[in-house]
Amino acid sequence: MFVPFSVPRHQLCTTNSLVLLASPAFRFTKSPTNLTVTQGNAARLGCAVEGLFEPEIVWMKDGEKIFSSDQMYITVEPYHWETFHSMKSVQQQDAGKYWCEAELQGVTISSEPAWITVEGVPHFILEPQDVATFPGVPFNLSCAAVGPPEPVEVLWWLRGVQQGKPTPSPSILSVPGITGSIKFYCEAKNARGVSVSRTGTVHIKVLPEAPQAVHVVQMKENNVTLAWTPGFTGYSDLQACTIQMSKKSGERSELPEQRVPVPPFQQVIGGLRCYSNYSVRICCSNEVGSSPFSGWVDFQTPEAVPSAAPRNLTFDLSEQQLSLNWAPVEEAELHGRLQAYKVQWIQRGESQEALLFRENRAHLSGPGRFFNSTFQVSACTMVGCGPWSQPVLVMPHTALPLPTQRSHMWVGLLLGALVAIMIGLLLTVLVHQRGKETHYGSAFQPSGGEAIVSFTAARSFNRHGPQLPESTLDTIGLSDDLRNKLQDVLISEKMLTLGHMLGKGEFGSVREAYLKMEDNSVQKVAVKVLKTDITSSSDIEQCLKEAAYMKDFNHPNVIQLIGVSLHRRSHQRLPVPMVILPFMKHGDLHTFLLMSRLGEDPFVLSVQTLVKFMLDIAQGMEYLSSRNIIHRDLAARNCMLNEDMTVCVADFGLSKKIYSGDYYRQGSVSKLPVKWIALESLADNVYTTQSDVWAFGVAMWEIMTRGQTPYPGVENSEIYEYLIKGERLKQPSDCRDDVYEIMHSCWSPVPKCRPSFRQLIDQLDAVLAELSPGPGKETLLYVNLEGEDSEAEAAQRAAALTPDEAVWGVPWQCAGMEENEKDWLMVASGVGLGPGSDYRYVIDPRNTAEEGSSQAGVGVSQEEAKEEDDDTVIDV
Repeated sequence: MFVPFSVPRHQLCTTNSLVLLASPAFRFTKSPTNLTVTQGNAARLGCAVEGLFEPEIVWMKDGEKIFSSDQMYITVEPYHWETFHSMKSVQQQDAGKYWCEAELQGVTISSEPAWITVEGVPHFILEPQDVATFPGVPFNLSCAAVGPPEPVEVLWWLRGVQQGKPTPSPSILSVPGITGSIKFYCEAKNARGVSVSRTGTVHIKVLPEAPQAVHVVQMKENNVTLAWTPGFTGYSDLQACTIQMSKKSGERSELPEQRVPVPPFQQVIGGLRCYSNYSVRICCSNEVGSSPFSGWVDFQTPEAVPSAAPRNLTFDLSEQQLSLNWAPVEEAELHGRLQAYKVQWIQRGESQEALLFRENRAHLSGPGRFFNSTFQVSACTMVGCGPWSQPVLVMPHTALPLPTQRSHMWVGLLLGALVAIMIGLLLTVLVHQRGKETHYGSAFQPSGGEAIVSFTAARSFNRHGPQLPESTLDTIGLSDDLRNKLQDVLISEKMLTLGHMLGKGEFGSVREAYLKMEDNSVQKVAVKVLKTDITSSSDIEQCLKEAAYMKDFNHPNVIQLIGVSLHRRSHQRLPVPMVILPFMKHGDLHTFLLMSRLGEDPFVLSVQTLVKFMLDIAQGMEYLSSRNIIHRDLAARNCMLNEDMTVCVADFGLSKKIYSGDYYRQGSVSKLPVKWIALESLADNVYTTQSDVWAFGVAMWEIMTRGQTPYPGVENSEIYEYLIKGERLKQPSDCRDDVYEIMHSCWSPVPKCRPSFRQLIDQLDAVLAELSPGPGKETLLYVNLEGEDSEAEAAQRAAALTPDEAVWGVPWQCAGMEENEKDWLMVASGVGLGPGSDYRYVIDPRNTAEEGSSQAGVGVSQEEAKEEDDDTVIDV
């Protein structure tokens, strides 16, 4: 028993403080001892501590604390404790230095250290590795192993044959040279036994194989980024790859080869022509030689704006019309498919609204309106319009180009005549106005005295009305946060030209439109317009919040915001908000599905296509959920289908961002899609990402049924009782079992049991991988969704207009339409036609290369204008 200063035992309780202050309160009475253990056997170390109080005892190995369940702590007798550390099967890594540490009230003491030495069969510190060599070239192989116990000897085996006698480790084997691939390994032996290394292979270097998966990563106007996967390298690192290009212009013509170092297996090829067909193939080389070329891969560079202006612009002026003619732009200078020729004209120093023509000629009635006007023309592709031609001045009976240095005298005469005419008109207006003031003033003047009432004539009536000030975000009364978010995407309404209506909704309409870009090119867009019955700023703010959600979206399956615009209405305090979105050629997914089943020319959608639609939606929703966005209105009608048959999630009118937690509770009454809402949302107005998963399952059902209405025969008021009984949407007749299992899992009554969108993507990917390509179907022709007139009928109707109805044939003044419903028209062969009306078609997904250039559009009719009375109609 360890008792410092021989303090009587009966006084220990009363002298604890004195004892601790006088000397250490504990000491080791036993330390671990050195052990030599055979690998695989058990071992145990022990140490003991004596003191007044029980300390904390830990085991240490090579300076680190040991955390193990194989430790024992027992009390030998009062004030004496012993601990053990056991190892059931000792391995090489257990060898090292061990000791105990005891700690009490901030004081730590250590026992004497002990060493454990582990003996066993040798273990390798250098095993043979695979080798690549040329035929007949000598090379060396290395192998090393250690004990304990030592010494260790190494024995080599090649092709299963022992090579010589054992040699001390480490060992190097010299091989004079081989002609074919061989296997080899080494054995290490000591007093405890024998260990065998991994089996290595000696390869003979050969030529590499051709590259695989050559594809285009990115294309720009005059360059393309290529990528490829190397084939079998021939057991030698690839050094470089050779890219061979050819231009397909009737006959394949070779272009200079490019040799690029690798890796990376990617290269940018520049100096290409826009809107041209090319082919590419690649071979790679190692130190032996070059591989064969890959197969030819064809691609087409994208369009660009034309590089030259139309030439030889002339005009022919008659009593009935002004005819303009010009030479078409050469194909080499066009850099794309010609969409239209754009004609601009300047009158009295002011630029007038530009006109579009399909042919290289234009016929404008009312020639007198264009006297002393200058005309220019440019060619336009899908990307934009090229440079303007030399201006031409329209004069009676002759075509005069704009003055040059030799015709400066004519410039002075013309300008002087124009100034004299303008001064004369101004004086006439002032005299006429003064006459009206005198006339009306005398009506209130007594016969012999001064005028009782001083009257000044008002301004003459202008049928176009005064120019309304443009609305800004600062004039609406939005919150500072929302205003700051939308400030950089606000677009002036002057940049928009609205077309016909594409569809109506509960809160407004969607119209086709054209957006004039900063480089004067025109982009076809869709404009979401709020209804005209706006009563407060909160109505506008609700609409613009949807745009704010979309501002920062950047995903191929989520519709992106182009901008917002505000239309100022006369005699109204509040403007009409307009949200500008990309134009989706195939419209909403629900209508597309209905047309495949109920259209005049039904078409077949393969299961692969339908599953691909689901996968696109799931990927878009996974992106939204990762940004803490709850959609709350996911359905096929709110998913748009673009030209390449990719689905984009859209319509974020009910969306909410979760700033904390993982759910949103609806606090106000809103019109909600009952048949798409999750069970917990119907019961408690709680919305989470899991409730969006429920709606996704319903959207999957819509897709598999080609646009049928969910829960047929069940009223909206009965949905909750129907679902609470455990009823769900039935499996469609042609729906695969695995697809139905996925959608059924989305309708679990427990939200946390529903799959995440990430899991749904993986499951749908697996289904898509199992589906084999469907059989070929008959090519689907265009299906007109709106029953519009043909091009010939439109031309006949336009040509039949009287001069009064045609309003002098000026394209921007359209007969049969209200002033604020006029479309931006395209004129071809002397007839005004509305652009964009040729895009309301469903196109066969197997024939997406067809363009709408052969389709004719027709302006908005009177009947269509009447149907749109309750929607906002904007004159831009």
